[in-house]
Amino acid sequence: MSAISRDEVAHLSRLARIEMTDSELDHLASELDLILGAVARVQEVAGADVPPTSHPLPLQNVFRPDVVTPSLTAAESLSGAPASAEQRFKVPQILGDAE
Repeated sequence: MSAISRDEVAHLSRLARIEMTDSELDHLASELDLILGAVARVQEVAGADVPPTSHPLPLQNVFRPDVVTPSLTAAESLSGAPASAEQRFKVPQILGDAE
């Protein structure tokens, strides 16, 4: 017995305001039936002694210590730039008029 009928798929497509052809409805009904069957199999395996989880392994904090390290100076950063102005990268204007 099918878990979801073609009429139910047609009803859902109307609710979602998605136009579907007859062949699409037939195809989607069979696809959704396969998906619901797979979910049912998973539900059979998951017993009451298995707690629901979002991750298979426990998560731990992966932050590193915040250590200040030297970085590039403005001149070093801009040394490879095609154009610069006022210690900033100069790029072509893409919006509005420049002041």
